[in-house]
Amino acid sequence: MTGMGTAADFAGFAESQALNGGSPTYQDWARGVAADPELCALLDTLPAPRRQPNLLFAAARLAGAPTGSWAEVRPWLLAAWPEVELVMRTHTTQTNEPRRCATLLPILAAIDGPVALIEVGASAGLCLYPDRYSYLYTSPDGGRTRLDPPDGPSEVVLPCAIEGPVPTRVPDVVWRAGIDLSPLDVRAPADLAWLEALVWPEHTDRIGTLRAAAHLVAQDPPQLVTGDLLDGLPDLVAAAPADATVVVQNSAALYYLTAAGKAAFADTMAGLRRTRGAVWLSNEGWTVLPDVAARLPEGLAPQFILARDGDPVALTDPHGRSVRLL
Repeated sequence: MTGMGTAADFAGFAESQALNGGSPTYQDWARGVAADPELCALLDTLPAPRRQPNLLFAAARLAGAPTGSWAEVRPWLLAAWPEVELVMRTHTTQTNEPRRCATLLPILAAIDGPVALIEVGASAGLCLYPDRYSYLYTSPDGGRTRLDPPDGPSEVVLPCAIEGPVPTRVPDVVWRAGIDLSPLDVRAPADLAWLEALVWPEHTDRIGTLRAAAHLVAQDPPQLVTGDLLDGLPDLVAAAPADATVVVQNSAALYYLTAAGKAAFADTMAGLRRTRGAVWLSNEGWTVLPDVAARLPEGLAPQFILARDGDPVALTDPHGRSVRLL
């Protein structure tokens, strides 16, 4: 992917993810990059996986980019390119959005427990604590339902619009672990700064939630294993308590695999279901798992698809703001 491919990727990001995700800033920046041969040429010196719009924009902001218009950002970016490039070569897109727990909860809470929860592509592990957060669900009629952990309200409250039955309990998570190529530690200021840089500029409410969740998780950090999800997952499942239901979840993680890698992961999960009774919850973009998308009813607008063992069960907002149960 070089030249026109990079420009097309940024143009597509502007009119899809940035537009639907509510970031006029990133839409403006992405359009600017797409129309800028000089910036595209700089990006083409990076390996293909390092040319992602989210990675460029987060790296620029971590390095101190202004959050104004593309006309303001472009000269800064050209001048600061060596620093931005270094961040892009040494970091990966690891958005860790705890609000996704609110969209996973209606399905996760219905699974027989106790639960051993494993996340692939776990980043800092903020989505491994669905039992420690409070939830505030709003139904289409305006009704509001609050759900707290058994030991009382949490310092982290996750608001979410919901269409369908509201969950009545949080899961009984007795063991939790994650795997990531480069796990982050919320106790490390540099890692927390990177997590914050990955939050889109207009989403200031997400920053508050991220900081609150990071504070909670820092008090009881999860087990995070460094490794490739295709190789390390079976060992992690084997380490889970034998008397717990293993739930493997992924959210906006499989996008970064090749088609062959996605197929291999699906095969791995099928094997773990047979041998360990593991449940697979995937929460991915519309195009990431074509076999899952093919099972959806016709006429639905593209969103993230939440699936249980490959069967679609809900449509979700990428940042956890809404869930529509199918």
